[in-house]
Amino acid sequence: MSLQRLLGMGLSTAAMSFAAAAWPNGPLATSGRWIKDASGSTVTYAGVNWPGHVDTMIPEGLQYQSVETIVSKIKSIGINSIRLTYAIEMIDQIENNGGNDIPIRTAFTNALGQDNGTAIYEKVMTNNPAFGDETTRLQVFDAIAMECNKQEIYVHLDNHVSKAGWCCSPLDGNTWWGDTYFSTANWTRGLSYMADHGKQWPNLMSMSLRNELRQPLLNKELYSGSYNWEDWYKYTKQGADAIHSANSDVLIFLSGLDSDTTLQPVVENTALTPGSSTFQRADFNGYGDKLVLELHNYANILGGSEATNCTALQGDLSDDGFKALATDAPNQFPVVMTEYGFEQDSTTPQDAFASCIEEYLADQQAGWMIWALSGSYYIREGTQDGDEPWGLLTHDWSDWRSPEYVEGKLTPLVKSTLAVNGTDQSSSVGQDGGSSGNGTSGDSGAQSGPRAGDVQTSVLLALIVGLAMTCILA
Repeated sequence: MSLQRLLGMGLSTAAMSFAAAAWPNGPLATSGRWIKDASGSTVTYAGVNWPGHVDTMIPEGLQYQSVETIVSKIKSIGINSIRLTYAIEMIDQIENNGGNDIPIRTAFTNALGQDNGTAIYEKVMTNNPAFGDETTRLQVFDAIAMECNKQEIYVHLDNHVSKAGWCCSPLDGNTWWGDTYFSTANWTRGLSYMADHGKQWPNLMSMSLRNELRQPLLNKELYSGSYNWEDWYKYTKQGADAIHSANSDVLIFLSGLDSDTTLQPVVENTALTPGSSTFQRADFNGYGDKLVLELHNYANILGGSEATNCTALQGDLSDDGFKALATDAPNQFPVVMTEYGFEQDSTTPQDAFASCIEEYLADQQAGWMIWALSGSYYIREGTQDGDEPWGLLTHDWSDWRSPEYVEGKLTPLVKSTLAVNGTDQSSSVGQDGGSSGNGTSGDSGAQSGPRAGDVQTSVLLALIVGLAMTCILA
């Protein structure tokens, strides 16, 4: 065979492989403790929460900056994913309106009043001239997803609440299936709707079932009769089926009890009380490899020794569910910390909780999504243009609120997290799932990590060169 033909075949193969492995190279699936892309390379989320579930049901911040500017800011420090939140109420309104969403002008005036809503709408239009009078709420979600796709950022859709508004309280009626605003039928319908709608987003890689399930204290009968692991499992299977039936490509994130701070019986394969059955992947027929566990931790709010005692905090994280990363876990899963956070100011880099939890995430090489991107809200709990002191961005979404933290702590965490991406992690990095990981931490890799396409192309080109040398020497 001629050298020219060998080179032609090799280059053609390399081109085809590169095209097949082009970002985002989905769909994603799980293998043990890892998330894998279509080429079998590891994908780990280093992300941020972008709220879109509050009263307007429009992703926050667009009265201050454009979608492109905000996404570019996220990308500038290497973050590779957003957790984009939404309310089931938005889908309820669409279904009750003959399948039609409402324009964002209407959504703003409904939530903020005629004068204030119109003023905010006009600011949004100035910053985002591609929007028009008929632009709907879902089209804003579309615009964010597509800009993220352009800048190679994954989208994770999170059902945060049923009734739109700030979350979370055990008294808000959004707590548990059957609570005041938490209709199970509307919930599964909403999950299915968003899963189907998201098919048009090439970078929609995963969806959650529900944010922070918690005690329904407005309904004592519901609390005593249903708030348990057995019912959790029943409804979790319904929600997962709704998503998978509508969109079989996406990963499905399972959240636990007590505001998603524990998934112990799932990880330890113990009884889902008050029943005696246990969690079985086979119950998720045909998509057991699409399941990921998610946990939250706000020990810094709750107080106790975990807020300042790193050993205690990291031990709790392991017990709550991160031990699912261990090779000897009865049920091994990828685990993503989809919420944690703290006030952003000049002292944040010295915060004991912040340092401890992020050290743990780096050691375990676990995915994470910090709360939150938003520097302010259109409206939060009745306060319009309310500030978010925990926001990574300033009130006007123009810069980092704590450059000291972002540059000194968060960016190195991003790099450490993404160092594993694009590799074939078939064994034990940070696999102890305990209070001291054995993975890498700090600035240990390129900001965005090698992508599978880059790795495969490099290998193929090496093979081509080898074939060429063989022909020359022959």
